[in-house]
Amino acid sequence: MHHMTLAEIARGLADKKFSSEELTKTLLARIAQLDPQLNSFISLTEELALSQAKAADARRANGESGALLGAPIAHKDLFCTQGIRTSCGSKMLDNFKAPYDATVVAKLAAAGTVTLGKTNMDEFAMGSANESSYYGAVKNPWNLEHVPGGSSGGSAAAVAARLLPAATATDTGGSIRQPAAFTNLTGLKPTYGRVSRWGMIAYASSLDQGGPLARTAEDCAILLQGMAGFDPNDSTSIDEPVPDYSAGLNGSLQGLRIGVPKEYFGAGLDPRIAELIQDSIKALEKLGAVIKEISLPNMQHAIPAYYVIAPAEASSNLSRFDGVRFGHRCENPQNLIDLYKRSRGEGFGAEVQRRIMVGAYALSAGYYDAYYLKAQKIRRLVKNDFMAAFNEVDIILGPTTPNPAWKLGAKNSDPVAAYLEDVYTITANLAGLPGLSMPAGFVDGLPVGVQLLAPYFQEGRLLNVAHQYQLNTDWHTRTPTGF
Repeated sequence: MHHMTLAEIARGLADKKFSSEELTKTLLARIAQLDPQLNSFISLTEELALSQAKAADARRANGESGALLGAPIAHKDLFCTQGIRTSCGSKMLDNFKAPYDATVVAKLAAAGTVTLGKTNMDEFAMGSANESSYYGAVKNPWNLEHVPGGSSGGSAAAVAARLLPAATATDTGGSIRQPAAFTNLTGLKPTYGRVSRWGMIAYASSLDQGGPLARTAEDCAILLQGMAGFDPNDSTSIDEPVPDYSAGLNGSLQGLRIGVPKEYFGAGLDPRIAELIQDSIKALEKLGAVIKEISLPNMQHAIPAYYVIAPAEASSNLSRFDGVRFGHRCENPQNLIDLYKRSRGEGFGAEVQRRIMVGAYALSAGYYDAYYLKAQKIRRLVKNDFMAAFNEVDIILGPTTPNPAWKLGAKNSDPVAAYLEDVYTITANLAGLPGLSMPAGFVDGLPVGVQLLAPYFQEGRLLNVAHQYQLNTDWHTRTPTGF
């Protein structure tokens, strides 16, 4: 049963080939057996999962149906879950049990999903490798000596290793798409505001967006259907109708205009990945797509702009973790200043401290105009590039990452080298656009992803293209050895 996709599970449950309780027990046993190799979970929720599975079976017995009713998933450990530890991968929140459910958690629970647990992640979603977690690094099931990508590496590793069919994740600068590429999955970052951020612990509020990680575009469509929608609790949520994503998967690609930015194929891209991207372009051409070279001239400025804006917002968001109200508190503080300093110094890891300091500096008097304001102006230029491009093409295609997954620890002494791995993904977050990564082949036995970007609220178009591509390729069906 562990090899079934979400869509196959939905059909199996509807045809009464197995129950949600049987499936849940099978996957919990598989997690217990295999996750010690991967470290993809922070918390398991066996009791909750079994009670939800029994409830889902009862709902089906009473005539209810639904693609997610009885489907097992897991949540990235920054989605608040009532009464269950929500740690954000940090010592700071190691003892925090959320008093409420995030909107995404509540919506999926109402749809009948079964929560198997909370997945490991880079601390406060800051990282590209899932090595900054307080609970230890996550391993890539394709090669246990390599990173699974970050910050949603726990969700990605668990799905790739067939511990569960799908999981929630978040993307601030590529944290859904990059781990999807590194682990041979399909990952979708929706338009900013499409999925509620209420109850999703913030890293950078103007960039963060929740989305699905699964093996196929069809599964991402099913999970996104349950996640998306307007939320009055989230002031950045957009009141836009949610289409039936699954119904749009089978549209023809005849005449679809695909833009390929010339800036994507510079010196930093592994030539073997470039070759696989060209193969994916040819496959889409065979399906009727029309390819056009385009330009995104301000892409070169995106990384420095992002690494000013995101840390600036992080320094503001993380100021609430001060040892006073909730979270880690140091022992025997001498006074209030000592309480603040030691609680934050002990509770936050090195990468989080680095980004808080960069952000505080960028926002400080005398430097706001020189750094933060300038970065926001670059952000507008990046968005304008995309708007001009989408006047000419329907979607944009390119590599998800410049290199395949690197070895654990390989970039720990050079954080800037890790930051540069986000070069193709962060522009979508700066502009608020939807982006999808799908499997496109392998380099040295490690997966490679191709990225698709679309205009605002065109997630359905991305899913349609990815689904048609996956009907004509088999990269997404490959399974890591031993799993």
